[in-house]
Amino acid sequence: MGPNVHFQDLGHADYEPVWQRQEALLKAAVDLKIARRRAGLEGAETSPELGLPDNHLFFVEHPHVLTLGKSGHEEHVVASPERLAELGVAYYPINRGGDITYHGPGQLVGYPILDLEQFFTDIGKYMRFLEEAIIRTCADYGVEAGRVEGLTGVWIDVEKGFGARKIAALGVKCSRWVTMHGFAFNLNTDLAFFDLIVPCGIGDRGVTSLAAECGHAIDEDEVKSRVLHHLGEVFGWNLVDEG
Repeated sequence: MGPNVHFQDLGHADYEPVWQRQEALLKAAVDLKIARRRAGLEGAETSPELGLPDNHLFFVEHPHVLTLGKSGHEEHVVASPERLAELGVAYYPINRGGDITYHGPGQLVGYPILDLEQFFTDIGKYMRFLEEAIIRTCADYGVEAGRVEGLTGVWIDVEKGFGARKIAALGVKCSRWVTMHGFAFNLNTDLAFFDLIVPCGIGDRGVTSLAAECGHAIDEDEVKSRVLHHLGEVFGWNLVDEG
């Protein structure tokens, strides 16, 4: 049995408090790892004084918001501040990797806060595992998804080159092998909101949603259960559902 991961579905929640919650959990995990190292416990699975950091996974749906990664470019927000305000779209420059992306209703956002030293110390493998769970979920709906070489995320019609469409975006931060941020999987998302930006800084490929690919609205709770199942398959963790 793999490491425990404490899961919560946060439902519909504003971006900033969820971001702050991730930051607090990451800091607690990093502080604990530093304390363990100072106590000479690094690598030990258990100790009476200092246990291993807890692992967490949040699912959430945000109201309309744009987030800009630390390596992103502000000019990839093509809408004016006035237009964003008119549409009720918030905007946050944040500390994950990647460029600009959109979160909003009809999108499943997943935030794993994991101590990768309890799994594997390979951030590329971590990203591929997140992608794999979404690829397998798409397959459950008869949608063939895959990867585009040199680009993160999950794509449809990969073989069409510039005709490929992104169905899920990824962006993470990792500090002392503790992760935060994660993935955004378009389910019933209003894709028109992506016209406000150059999604992930990639202007020559489009975006899509599971609903658009299937031709009908998607049961979002069903997708959540499928994504959870496939994440468990690829990571081999023990999920602790905390409601």
